[in-house]
Amino acid sequence: MNKNTYVETLYGDYGQQFTMDKVLFEQKTDQWHLVIFDNAMFGRVMALDGIIQTTEKDEFIYHEMLTHVPVLSHGNAKRVLIIGGGDGGMLREVVKHKSIEHITMVEIDGSVVDMCKTYLPNHSAGAYDDPRVNLVISDGLDFVATTDQQFDVIISDCTDPVGPGEALFRSEFYEGCHRILSEDGIFVAQNGVGFMQQGEVEVTTKRLGASFADTWFYGASIPTYIGGIMTFAWGAKNTATRELDITTIRQRFEAANIATRYYTPAVHQAAFALPRYLEDLVISAKKA
Repeated sequence: MNKNTYVETLYGDYGQQFTMDKVLFEQKTDQWHLVIFDNAMFGRVMALDGIIQTTEKDEFIYHEMLTHVPVLSHGNAKRVLIIGGGDGGMLREVVKHKSIEHITMVEIDGSVVDMCKTYLPNHSAGAYDDPRVNLVISDGLDFVATTDQQFDVIISDCTDPVGPGEALFRSEFYEGCHRILSEDGIFVAQNGVGFMQQGEVEVTTKRLGASFADTWFYGASIPTYIGGIMTFAWGAKNTATRELDITTIRQRFEAANIATRYYTPAVHQAAFALPRYLEDLVISAKKA
């Protein structure tokens, strides 16, 4: 990385680079290297240890799909748990649902929340001020293992499975989430770009499937996360929540009366149709 270019190093033989018009924040420690900068095409960009985490330009796709798909699939979600999500984008989308009564957000580092409020204010857009929100500064794995609360939807907004984020891809984490979900509860999590990270899809299928009756993935095309569609892991206690007809999804979306820029009921239904290479991979992993 020279002074004007940020080169993403997520994959050893393939990558992308961003022009850094202005560096707004940079922090190096023995554990991580975090940088936030402005880019003419993608707006404000946050990167951690050589991996782009989020950009202002296309974050709405990621956050809308990880929020509205499970919440509207459930149909009567009153209590939602967000694991991670320190940039506030997921919280911004969850608070749009006025029928939700309580939102718990568990972030391991409070300084991340403060930093993102300062440098990425459009992500949270004031969502932390919603009276339904309870921000807990704690480890997500510990929280799901010890809490006595129950939730209808759990959204794991985690980093890739390296470093601190690795714990949120373990079987123990999925088991903990299953334990605290209500009868028709739904768990979702980002799971990387399926074409580039097929090993992660296979491992998650096996681990998540050990806890949940219905395990699958759905996807969305997000320009920042290069290499194909991003896969979102899906674990549900009730298989019917994934097989909703389009009329039901439309009715729930209209009743919610929320504004979206990517999500539509048709996109919701279509997102569960995986390309053949991913479908075969998931089916094979389930049989293994």
